[in-house]
Amino acid sequence: MQEIYIPDVSALECGVLPDLISQGKVRGKILVHQAVLRAIEEKARRGDFRGVRGLKALCRAAEQAQIPIEYVYDGTIEEPDPAVRSLASECNGTLITSDAISVRMAEAMGIKALYSRPPSYLKLDEFFDTDVMSVHLKEGVPPFVKRGKPGAWKYVQVDTRPLSRMELEAVIRDILEKVGETEGGFLEIIRDQSIIVQLNSYRIVITRPPLSDGIEITAVKPISKLTLEDYNPPAKLVKRLSERAEGILIAGAPGMGKTTFAQALVEFYKSKGKVVKTLESPRDMQLPPEVTQYSKNATSPREIYDVLLLSRPDYTVFDEMRDEKDFKLFADLRLAGVGMVGVIHATTPIDAVQRFIGKVELGLIPSIIDTVIFIDQGRLAKIYTLEMVVKTPQGLAKENLARPAVVIRDFMTGQAEYEIYVFGRRTFVVPLRTKNQRAVEVLERFAAKYFPEFRVEIFDREALILVPPEYLTLLPRRKLKKLNQIGKKLGLSVRVEPELSEAQYL
Repeated sequence: MQEIYIPDVSALECGVLPDLISQGKVRGKILVHQAVLRAIEEKARRGDFRGVRGLKALCRAAEQAQIPIEYVYDGTIEEPDPAVRSLASECNGTLITSDAISVRMAEAMGIKALYSRPPSYLKLDEFFDTDVMSVHLKEGVPPFVKRGKPGAWKYVQVDTRPLSRMELEAVIRDILEKVGETEGGFLEIIRDQSIIVQLNSYRIVITRPPLSDGIEITAVKPISKLTLEDYNPPAKLVKRLSERAEGILIAGAPGMGKTTFAQALVEFYKSKGKVVKTLESPRDMQLPPEVTQYSKNATSPREIYDVLLLSRPDYTVFDEMRDEKDFKLFADLRLAGVGMVGVIHATTPIDAVQRFIGKVELGLIPSIIDTVIFIDQGRLAKIYTLEMVVKTPQGLAKENLARPAVVIRDFMTGQAEYEIYVFGRRTFVVPLRTKNQRAVEVLERFAAKYFPEFRVEIFDREALILVPPEYLTLLPRRKLKKLNQIGKKLGLSVRVEPELSEAQYL
């Protein structure tokens, strides 16, 4: 009786069938299910022609070996993997696959299976020396790595030979198989053109065309695990983290060590007997099993909110806050009484706070964020604290314009550096530069002689006296010369500009 073989999508995409035929491992009729044809056609329409190339290679090899190919159209609309297993079971055939999970499923169902895939000559582990932060593989390009530490690394080419698509496909298969075999492996995100994997300590991002212009694999691995003491924090900061801080932002540019510091903070709170959980995307912190790590991608914000609210952690570390839903979830949990630590991309310390403006009410920001820790090149570069006060913001002269304002202070010196307030319908983030305080006071005294309402702002070497448009004519032309003289003494270029008053906004 003639043997029957049924290849699945993975076998065609990997191109293993011609070799199996030439080696004599496939000697009978080959059945190709319509669900497999449909799947490889859909992928080809999205720019992935691996399956089409594999089918073409199969036809050539089968013709040379005089092996018949039959296309099976049974009218089913099943997914390709269940369809080929059903066909193999019905005709007592052998499933040919390059997918480790498919072969296990077939064996569990009592279906004969032939597992074959091209060998992978590239191994991610081989690229990671002690000082390698990340590995960057792309088809048609030699492999590169980042060597060094956060803020002090070099992008280094480690081979002269460009990588082929087949080599990278083999690496991807190797990664996915290890995820299934490894206890610490997670498939965080699976899309048609991208996959995000956490494999032990590796965070791996895989992209395919048409999302990227070629297959690309980026693998990142923490090169060090630090404790809070390794950052030499001031005793004043340790005291605040222990006793007062419950809405913390860890901010910094990409690759500067934010997550490493967050990990150290988790260990610090755990050592203090606190219940700590993390919310990550993906889960790449290296933490003890006592700390539960939740995936933001595995469920909805509503479910995460319910779980964290009911499980009552002392602190939740929210790694990689990105979109508006993340900010809202962080705010909701903090206002519900959960201690929150958020990790956020920001190029300056004040940018971290500004990213909350417009997402939550201004008056709630100090209740949500009380401490901002800015990480630069793996060190504690700046620490801010936030408070809400009622005052006349700097630059608004009249006392009746007093309003709630968020004051942002340098934690170590206590010096106020920024004020955030609403004037009309606009929110202003005003830097309080002490070196310009005298200039502000001089210009305010001058402007008060001529304008009922005004505001003074200084940007680098330029000063603006902002007044409602109807008051512009109140300054005599002859006084402009005096204003210019004042500006020269202060080392500033001074201009009077129109600005709508709060009443006119409303």
